Amino acid sequence: MGKTFLPRLPFAGGLLLLAAAAHLAVEQDRPAAVAAAPDIALQTLATGVGPITSIAQAGDSRLFLTLQTGRIVFYSRGQIQPGAFLDLTALVSCCIERGLLSVAFHPQYAANGFFFVDYTNTAGNTVIARYRISSSDPNSADPASGRILLTIAQPFSNHNGGQLQFGPDGYLYVGMGDGGSANDPMCNAQRDDTLLGKILRIDVNQNVDASPFYGIPPSNPFAASGSPLDKVWAKGLRNPWRFSFDRMTGDLYIGDVGQDLREEIDFQSRASAGGENYGWKIMEGTLCGAGDGSGCPAGTPACNSPSFKYPIYEYNHAGAGNCTGSLIGGYVYRGLSNPQLFGEYFYGDYCFGWLFGNGQLLTPNVPQLTTFGEDVSGELYLGTQDGKLYRLVSAAATPTPTATRLLGPLVGARPRPIPRVTRVPS
Repeated sequence: MGKTFLPRLPFAGGLLLLAAAAHLAVEQDRPAAVAAAPDIALQTLATGVGPITSIAQAGDSRLFLTLQTGRIVFYSRGQIQPGAFLDLTALVSCCIERGLLSVAFHPQYAANGFFFVDYTNTAGNTVIARYRISSSDPNSADPASGRILLTIAQPFSNHNGGQLQFGPDGYLYVGMGDGGSANDPMCNAQRDDTLLGKILRIDVNQNVDASPFYGIPPSNPFAASGSPLDKVWAKGLRNPWRFSFDRMTGDLYIGDVGQDLREEIDFQSRASAGGENYGWKIMEGTLCGAGDGSGCPAGTPACNSPSFKYPIYEYNHAGAGNCTGSLIGGYVYRGLSNPQLFGEYFYGDYCFGWLFGNGQLLTPNVPQLTTFGEDVSGELYLGTQDGKLYRLVSAAATPTPTATRLLGPLVGARPRPIPRVTRVPS
């Protein structure tokens, strides 16, 4: 497989053992999945686009694609439109796990023209910046309008996170990886003095015209604690490469890339007041993490502490070599074109191209899968490192000339089953 992009740096290879009996007992307490796996197909919309890292919409029919090398392009009227909506190539450090990683359009984009990007700068650090649409061209951004909200130092080159999403509350959520290396050597995900290994939540409607160009929502769980903790919404994450909000319920689904043993999907109800701890590096999914508690501050909870929130879905790594699993978080399908898929949470795996629906392995396979996206109508899309853009459709839908059933999972590589892993009650 190519290495121009990896949502995680893989480490140990080979098939891994199932969890210890004590952890399996925890899993067996969960309700079993009963719904049949959905029968889906993928419609090819574009090829040769470049390494796609995110897919977003701005409240209209266009699909905006961030390319890891630094450009934002858009798909409209059946094709990728020529030129770039915004070109940040000169500001971006690429590639492997660095680059232009995400874009999110302000909920009032039609009125204010604001959108936000997450990229790795030439010093290797994460930058969250705001740009504005051009005053003369609605299909082009003003490169001189850039305002930097946050610059977050990265101690290593991997685990940059990079997802930006506006929540149903109108706040901007930012996914930050643990800073990289292996097993979070500084225990950043459990520390309160760093933004690494967290999901952040900021109010971009405060300080619009003056630095820092954002404010702290008073309802943030640690708002009274001061910087940097006041920006933190959730902690204990290794590399939340892609996360999303269910547009119907407002619930948050987090795809957290694992280390050597498990890939996991975490869940947060819209009713949550924030402050969840998803366990890394003390936990890897429902297992005790191999990094133990080394480097962690006093008071860090022990493995299996009830203060940790367990994933709703997880799977074992599989296969051999240097890429044994790398989860790509997705979306709950809320479109109208494929009613058979309504309410299904779709996600996948970069290393093997697997697709999952509500924890069940599906037939289509998408090699080099890097991201999912959602259009203004709730239809779902997939992007790949080698520049392919797909639309997810029901196999029962009327076929079109470009609709194809892709090959099944790679021969000899399948996720190890974990008994009755479905949703953990909130």
